[in-house]
Amino acid sequence: MTGLSGSGKSIVLRALEDNGYYCIDNLPATLLPQISQHLGDFNHHKVAISIDSRSAAIDSAALDTVPNAIETLKSSGNQVQVLFLESTVDTLVKRFSETRRKHPLSDNDTTLAESISRERVLLASMSEMGLHIDTSNLSANNLRNHIRELVSQSGAHLDIAHPETAVLDIPALKNSALVLLFKSFGFKNGIPLDADFVFDIRSLPNPHYEVDLRALTGKDQMVQTFLQNQPAVIEMLADIKHYVHKWLPSFEADNRSYLTVAIGCTGGQHRSVYFVEQLSAYFKSQRQKVIARHRELN
Repeated sequence: MTGLSGSGKSIVLRALEDNGYYCIDNLPATLLPQISQHLGDFNHHKVAISIDSRSAAIDSAALDTVPNAIETLKSSGNQVQVLFLESTVDTLVKRFSETRRKHPLSDNDTTLAESISRERVLLASMSEMGLHIDTSNLSANNLRNHIRELVSQSGAHLDIAHPETAVLDIPALKNSALVLLFKSFGFKNGIPLDADFVFDIRSLPNPHYEVDLRALTGKDQMVQTFLQNQPAVIEMLADIKHYVHKWLPSFEADNRSYLTVAIGCTGGQHRSVYFVEQLSAYFKSQRQKVIARHRELN
C-alpha cells in the first residue's frame, strides 16, 4: 500500500490489521526485495506493507525500485496486490490544517501545496500500479468499510444474482480474480480520481425534473421504472455493458486486480445510481466479482 500523505493510509492499515493482516508501516523501499526471503518464516499468511514518500529521505531513488521489487515478490510465488490512496489537493490541505500535522516533505521554504505536488512526483512510479482509491469524499468509517469489502471480495465467492438485463450478443465471462468496481458520482462535485473509465450519462432524461421523483434516488423503484421506459437509457446501458464486457479480458491479461468504472450524471442521485445498480447486477450474474459504490449517496 502506498499513496499521498493524509489520504488515509493509517486508517487502511488498521482496517487490514482488524481483518487478520500482519501490518508493516513505513517500510524503507530498499528493504522490500528482502521481504520475500522472510515471508515464509511469518506465522501470518496475509501481510500488508505500507511504503510512502518518507523512503525518499533515506534514498532519493528508492521509490523507483518498488515496481521491480513487487515483480520479484510475485515471481517468488507471492500473491501481491497494490493499493494507491490519493485525494485532491484541497482535501489534503484541509486535513493537514485540521490535524495540525506536518507534511513529511515540508520545510521552511516549501508550502503545503508544493509539498503535496512534490510527493505526487516521487510516487509517480507506483501510482500506475494496482487499485487507486480516491478518499477525497470518504469519511474514515466509509474508508474502513470499503477496505473490508475489498478484502472480502478478493477471496470470496459471490452470491450470483439473476436480474433482468438487456440481451447482449457476447459470450459469458469466465471466472477471474479481477474485482470490478462500479462507482456513481455527480459531475458537479468533480470526477473521481480513482476511475479507470468514466462514462458521462448527463444527456439522458433526468428524473430530477419530475416532481414525484426528485427526492428519490436511482435505487427506488419509481425512478427505475421511469428510466427503464426511456429508449436512450436502455441503449446507453447496453452499450456500456458491451464495452466493459469486451475489454475485461484485456485487463485480466494485464494482471490487473481491480478495474474502476465511474458513471456520472449531474448530481449523482438518479441516473448514475441506476446505471451502477444495473451494471453491478448484470456482471454479478456473469460470475464477475463486483463492488458497487455511490459517492454522493455516501
